[in-house]
Amino acid sequence: MAQLVVGLLGPVASLVFGILILMFPKILNYLIGIYLIVVGAIGVLDHLI
Repeated sequence: MAQLVVGLLGPVASLVFGILILMFPKILNYLIGIYLIVVGAIGVLDHLI
């Protein structure tokens, strides 16, 4: 189940962030930072569990 969620996270986040970047280009840095933190945290927690 965790692999399914992680597998869907990338494409869904890319779509959402892509739409938000088109609408609000100034928040690009925040979106990239949040995305990297979330993906990194999921990757670390996946290895710990």
